[in-house]
Amino acid sequence: MAFEFSFAPEHEMFRRTLRGFLDEEIRPRIDDEFYDSEAFPWDLVTPMAEQGLFGVTVPPEYGGAGLGEIGYGILLEELAKVDTGLSTIVGAHTGICLAPIYLFGTEEQKERYLPPLCRGEDIGAFALTEPQAGSDAANIKTRAERDGDEYVLDGTKIYVSNGDVADTLMVSAVTDPALGARGGVTAFIVDSDWDGFEVSSKEDKMGIRRSTTAQIEFDGCRVPEENVLGNVGEGFIVALTALDGGRATLAAGSIGGATEALNRAVDYANAREQFGDPIAHHQDVQFKLAEMSTDITQARYATYHCLEYVEEYYEQIAAGEDVSKAFREKVSRRSAQVKIAASEMAAEVTEKACDIMGARGLAEGYGVEKGLRDSPIAEIYEGTNEIQRMIIGREVAQEGGYAW
Repeated sequence: MAFEFSFAPEHEMFRRTLRGFLDEEIRPRIDDEFYDSEAFPWDLVTPMAEQGLFGVTVPPEYGGAGLGEIGYGILLEELAKVDTGLSTIVGAHTGICLAPIYLFGTEEQKERYLPPLCRGEDIGAFALTEPQAGSDAANIKTRAERDGDEYVLDGTKIYVSNGDVADTLMVSAVTDPALGARGGVTAFIVDSDWDGFEVSSKEDKMGIRRSTTAQIEFDGCRVPEENVLGNVGEGFIVALTALDGGRATLAAGSIGGATEALNRAVDYANAREQFGDPIAHHQDVQFKLAEMSTDITQARYATYHCLEYVEEYYEQIAAGEDVSKAFREKVSRRSAQVKIAASEMAAEVTEKACDIMGARGLAEGYGVEKGLRDSPIAEIYEGTNEIQRMIIGREVAQEGGYAW
C-alpha cells in the first residue's frame, strides 16, 4: 500500500458532497441554535437522514448507500468536525445497532429493520453496559428467560447512547448463566414500544451534549424468539464484532474533532498579532502546529488502513464465510490500536489548540472549549483505552513481538 492513502472515486465524491451539505445546512445551526443544548437535535437529524447519512454502510437492496466502512469512517470524520455529538448519534445508530443486524440478522430481520433504520425513520441504539458491568462486559446481569416462543427480559442498562429516542435496540442478555459470557449471552433486537421497556433517566453530560444518554429498565419485557440476533449463546461475539468496527470508526471521529481544533487554532494564529507579527510567525506556535498536524496525519493513515481490514472482515461475515481466528484477532488488535492512538491524539491536539488561542480557547463560541469537553469521551466509550491496551498487550505477548 502506498504511504498516501488512496480513496476510491465514490468515497471522494461522498466526502465533497457531505462536506458541502454539513457546512451549508448543519454547521451554522450548531453554532447558532444547538451549541450547548442537550435535547436530541431532531431538527438536525431529519435533514441528515434525508441525505442518507444513517445507512451508509448497508447495501442498496436494504436501503443503504453501500459505501462500506471507509465511507462510514469519512462520515464520522466529517460529522465530528462540525459536532462530536452528531457523530456519536450516527455512530451508536449505525456502527453498533444497524451493523450487527446486517451482519448477523436473518433475511426476515434485515428486511424488517434495515430499511427504516437506513432512512433514519427509526433510530438505533446498543445496550450492553450495566451498573456493575462496564469494562467487565462479561459480568452483565440482565436476564432473558425462555417462556414458550418468547424471552422475558429483566434488568438495567446504563449509558445507552440514543437510548431515550431509539426505536430499535441491540440488547445483550444472559440466557444461560452456567455457560458464562462465551456461551451464555444472547443478542436480541428489541423494539422500544414493547411493554416492559422503560427509559428511567437521562445523563447530564459535560460533553457530546447533542448525543443523549439514557438508563433503560427491562421489567418483564417480552421479546419474540424470532428477534434473537445470531445464534442463542453467541451474543458476546455479536457485540464484540460490532465493537471492533465501532472502535475504528470512532477513531475517524476523533480525527475529525482534532482537525477542527487545528483549523481553529491556525485561523486564530494567523489573525492574532503580538509584537508586530501574527503569532503564526512565532516559532513556538509553529512547533505546536507542526506537532498537531503530524499527529493527525499519523492517526489518519493508521485508521483508514485499519478500516480496510474491518471492511474485509465484515464482508466475510456478511457472506457467511468462516473467518479465521487469526484474522479476527488482527482486526480486534488493529481497531484497539487506532482507537487509542486517535482518541489520545485528539485530546492532546485540542489542548494545544487551546494553548495557542489563550483565553479565547476557553470561551464559548470559538469551538475549542467544546472540543475540550467532547474529546475525552473517545478514551472511554466502546471500551476504555486501558482495556484496549490489555487486548493489545496480551496478543503482542502471545505473538512474541510486533507483527503487522
